[in-house]
Amino acid sequence: MTLILTNDDGIDAPGIQALQKAVAGKGVIVAPKKPLSGCGHRVTTRRPIHLLQRSLHEYAVEGTPADCTRIALTQISNNVKWVLSGINAGGNLGVDVYISGTVAAVREAAIHGIGGIAVSHWIKRPLLIDWDLATRWTAKVLTELFERPLSPKSFWNVNLPHLTPNSPDPEIIFCEPSNEPLPVNYRMEGDLYYYQGVYSRRARSPGSDVDVCFSGNIAITQIQV
Repeated sequence: MTLILTNDDGIDAPGIQALQKAVAGKGVIVAPKKPLSGCGHRVTTRRPIHLLQRSLHEYAVEGTPADCTRIALTQISNNVKWVLSGINAGGNLGVDVYISGTVAAVREAAIHGIGGIAVSHWIKRPLLIDWDLATRWTAKVLTELFERPLSPKSFWNVNLPHLTPNSPDPEIIFCEPSNEPLPVNYRMEGDLYYYQGVYSRRARSPGSDVDVCFSGNIAITQIQV
């Protein structure tokens, strides 16, 4: 089966290399040329999209994550089984799915009837992501999700926790996405407003994906288009 790998952190981000390792190098990378974090489900329709083939199985797209999925499905491969997006440097929990380019890439796949899995890694500052550990966790998650039934027009959203070194491996927990808002706060300087919401202070209803991930486990939600 053909696996398409993409992201919103850009084709040179460490997360997509970790994702490629998680699938034992069997993915075709079709990813944005530059970082586009938080671009949501934006698509390019009013200008041409430049596509650069960097190697036999690696394509850099001058477009958004959703553009990457569209091009991969229609121009690069006609036998795509899954679109995998990530591993995003930062969580995509709950209502983040409406903002996230990482998630948009697999939502676009689901719209076209292709299975999608978005993988993100919450960052608990001041900790740094251990990409080798993220690769190992992701490989375990993918092995399970590839065998699970997925409802038509839906996709999996996976969020890895951020644990201190030498912590026990997290559990995989299937849960419901939070629908509570992100923290919204701004610092004002004259007529300029600087966003300064603190991600870790968001609401975490018991049992929601936010609560599961913040509690140190891998949160998996199934989301319908």
